[in-house]
Amino acid sequence: MPDPTLGDFATEIRSKNAGPFWVTMDTFMPDETGYAIAADEDFVNERLISRLYGVPADTVQIFRIPALNVVKISFPRPVTQASLRDRDIHAGQHHVPLAALPVPARHLTTPTESDTRV
Repeated sequence: MPDPTLGDFATEIRSKNAGPFWVTMDTFMPDETGYAIAADEDFVNERLISRLYGVPADTVQIFRIPALNVVKISFPRPVTQASLRDRDIHAGQHHVPLAALPVPARHLTTPTESDTRV
């Protein structure tokens, strides 16, 4: 069985353009457990987004919103929206690498003996 991904824990992960120069992604988590995974600064951080999307880490903005169990990520588009080299004018596919990220083992729990007792 493949390792669980961030998308497996989310209600929805989506991306969209935020004007002609920016992309924004939202991770909607169903509960505090899912939010703890998406909001983990040692997991989802500016360096990770930089590596996934080829943008400078210092241009990435991450907003953690615990009251809504949402993490919002924004970064400059690699190319201007609707320019000759823009292959995703609505930025609707940018979320895929983020959703496919394997979740670190520290967030995965296995049943213990006390959990299985009746």
